[in-house]
Amino acid sequence: MKHYGSFVLMLHSHLPFYRKAGMWPFGEENLYDCMVETYIPLLNALNELREEGIKAGITVGLTPILTEQLADEHLQEGFIKFIKGRIAVIDEDVERYPDPKVPHSEHLSFLAGYYQQYYSKILEDFTVKYQKNLVKAFKELQDADCIEITTSGATHGFLPLLGTDESIQAQIKVGVESYKRHFGRAPKGIWLPECAYRPAQEHVDPETGKPTLRPAIEAFLFEHGIKHFFTEYHAIEGSVSSEIRRDFGVYRDIQYIPLPNRGQTGLTTHEAYWLKDYPVAVIGRNNRASFQVWSAAHGYPGDGLYREFHRKDANSGMKYWRLTSKDAELGDKMLYDPVLAQNQTKMHADHFVSLVYDILKEQYHKTGEPKLVMVSFDTELYGHWWFEGVTWLKHVIKMLHACEGVDVETSSQYLEHYPPQQAIELPESTWGQGGHYWVWNNQHTAWMWPTIHQCEVRMRKLAQKHAHETDALKIEVLNQALRELLLLESSDWPFLVTTFQAKDYAVERFEKHVAFFNQLCDMIEKDQINEEQLAASKEVDNPFPNLDFRWFETANLPAPTSYPAELQTV
Repeated sequence: MKHYGSFVLMLHSHLPFYRKAGMWPFGEENLYDCMVETYIPLLNALNELREEGIKAGITVGLTPILTEQLADEHLQEGFIKFIKGRIAVIDEDVERYPDPKVPHSEHLSFLAGYYQQYYSKILEDFTVKYQKNLVKAFKELQDADCIEITTSGATHGFLPLLGTDESIQAQIKVGVESYKRHFGRAPKGIWLPECAYRPAQEHVDPETGKPTLRPAIEAFLFEHGIKHFFTEYHAIEGSVSSEIRRDFGVYRDIQYIPLPNRGQTGLTTHEAYWLKDYPVAVIGRNNRASFQVWSAAHGYPGDGLYREFHRKDANSGMKYWRLTSKDAELGDKMLYDPVLAQNQTKMHADHFVSLVYDILKEQYHKTGEPKLVMVSFDTELYGHWWFEGVTWLKHVIKMLHACEGVDVETSSQYLEHYPPQQAIELPESTWGQGGHYWVWNNQHTAWMWPTIHQCEVRMRKLAQKHAHETDALKIEVLNQALRELLLLESSDWPFLVTTFQAKDYAVERFEKHVAFFNQLCDMIEKDQINEEQLAASKEVDNPFPNLDFRWFETANLPAPTSYPAELQTV
């Protein structure tokens, strides 16, 4: 049997920092919903595969700020309270149905019982099987070589738009250190927040106003031992992405300015590449295979048998309806049938596996060499947005492991078996519409960036001035200032403003972190520490307990690498 190539699945798991920052519709309940519908079901699926003798071989990215929240005792206890509350309202539905006055109440009674069982099992899994520690559960899967876990920027900061190299350095440094603390090893791979990349380029320093040459993003990755990252297909192939893949709201009146098409480069995503100046590898998303999941019009999650995300029961808030059709109004949706939906996942998994096999076979016959299909998705798509998605994913993994000619590999395993043979240069790029930065930097968000840059400069001055600080209380204040800076740098705030999903909430969160940051800086600059204000900041914003403000330092980047002559540079 010929070996046609490798399949690499990358799941990027990320949520904003919600701890003690509201509950609903934006806040901690968003995290709890994803734990119920995505993270715990995913862990269950991976462990079930392991029990069947199948090491899933997928790559799971856990952003540092998400990892910190999953490991947080306040949120762990909050989740238990949340899910018990959900079970209580479901119990009321179980008592209410069947009701002869309500159409189809027998079906509603069945669905209430279905959810009662579902939520009760999730609670038992969380408290008994995983002992409230989902991070440890992911770690155990990695330690058993079932998955590879990658890191990200500390708070998902949009690296290319940050004003100082120190900020990029801190985002990556804190991300790596958080990973080591939770997973007991150094990360090999990283998911760049929003897939946002920039090459080396001239930049005006926000403090001095003088132009400087900024290193490419991979220079910072190389310094911290990162071996590879992921990018969008258009960054490699040369086309410009203009699609909106996620059903995350309407962009409304954002002025979208497309960039000129780069033209086809002749490169494909069927192999990995080195970056030109540093031995950091980049792996591109396969657009053809990903389309089957991402496409709002043609992807699997839009099938009429799957659960409707938006319609909820007026009393309990449970989702008792199915998508029905793309044109059906919410009030016309048919009741959900979990049996039919679960059966549909098998058909869609079979179709997807056949597609991956056909792509790899086609590329093998073209080149005579084993090739790559890498697909990357937001983990929260599975379960939270697409309720049946985790079941589909389990079927896909199981089927591909049984598929002769295809290897299911983590990103590091693939790179070990097939080291890059070419070194390339990447352009500025993101996953966002148009392939560039406008989703995070437009007329609705432009006001945020000067504030971010001012905070960065202020932190840089304090970090330099107090590099040899010995006063324990001042060090505590400086550490908390850096913590607030990282939180205000989160790419989630401009993204939520742009999409109008949670504009007011995002602005409020951003401004609160800015206010805390400035209060803490005032304490140091005026040498008047307000311990009550310090405690208030620490009570709410507590991630990265081993954080050291001295990590906000000038990057000591190594010189670019000269590649062997046999490597082709494109």
